[in-house]
Amino acid sequence: MPNQSGSLYGLTILSPILNDENATPSHDLQIRLYLASLYTDERGPFAIAPLTHLTRLVVMDDVIYVGAPSCEEHTKFKYLVWESNFDGDLDTYLTTLAKTVPTEIDAIWSHCVGYPGTRDIAAFICYMKACQLETTFYFAAINNKTVEQALTAIQTQKAVSDFVACHQGMEPAQLQQEFLQFVAKLRTQPVPQRGSAALARDIKTGGHNE
Repeated sequence: MPNQSGSLYGLTILSPILNDENATPSHDLQIRLYLASLYTDERGPFAIAPLTHLTRLVVMDDVIYVGAPSCEEHTKFKYLVWESNFDGDLDTYLTTLAKTVPTEIDAIWSHCVGYPGTRDIAAFICYMKACQLETTFYFAAINNKTVEQALTAIQTQKAVSDFVACHQGMEPAQLQQEFLQFVAKLRTQPVPQRGSAALARDIKTGGHNE
C-alpha cells in the first residue's frame, strides 16, 4: 500500500517556507544554518528519538526546468523537504518526535508557513499530514525489521567479518574454542545506539583480534 513497505513507513513532506523580506537572515537561510549545526551521529535529534531508520532534510529553492517538451514552472514558495523511513504508523512517529525532541523540531519548522508548534500535538500532526505527499512507490531495503534489529544485524555482520579475518590459518580445535567464546560474547553485546559510529567496534576474543 502507499507509504508503506512491510512494517516500515516512507514519509515525504513538503512544507512551504516563510517568505518575509524583512527577515534577516531569510527564513530559508536560517533553516540551512540550523540544519548544518545539528549532530549527525547518536547525538542528533532523529537518533535521540526512536523509530527512525534514516531521514533527510533539505531546502528546495525551486523546481528545475529540464527542457522541452516540459513547461517551465516555478514554485510560489521555497520548500523544506523532509523524507523519513521509520517503524510503525505515522501518528505514533510524529507524536514521538513532538515529545522527545520538540526543541529541535520547532527550531526547524518554525520558519514554515502555518506551523503550529509541537506543544499541541494534535495540531502538529494535522499540519504535517497537510504537508504530506503520498509515497506511491516506496521500496525499503529492510521491510519487517525494527531499527534495533537492523543495528544488531549490522554489528553482528561486522564482528563475524573481523573474526574471520583475524583467525585465518588457526588450528581447528583452537578455532572452535575461540569461536564459541566469540559467539557467547557477541550475544551479550548491547544494541548499538541509533546513529552511532561505534558499529565498527571490535569484539575481541582470545587475544587474537588485536
